[in-house]
Amino acid sequence: MEEKECFCQKTKARTEQEYKDLIHRLNRIEGQIRGIKGMVEKNAYCTDILVQVVAVNAALNSFNKVLLSNHIKTCVTEDIRQGKEETVDELLTVLQKLMK
Repeated sequence: MEEKECFCQKTKARTEQEYKDLIHRLNRIEGQIRGIKGMVEKNAYCTDILVQVVAVNAALNSFNKVLLSNHIKTCVTEDIRQGKEETVDELLTVLQKLMK
């Protein structure tokens, strides 16, 4: 795994499999975005572009579901076991943002 500087307040150690899965999903999404950019550059028909945007949104939603599930099963569960009740408030705030 490549180390990159993170300006996050917290970090999380991920398993190799979790890391590979998330990066694979993000690489596919990145490719879809490049494809949409190419369609705009080639003056593709609007509805054709919109169909691809819907696909990207679905892929991002799927990424969010996987990441959220992993977060709840690991970080949230562990913090609750350690008595860190503020994690539940943090989770609720994130869920509210995801549901907008």
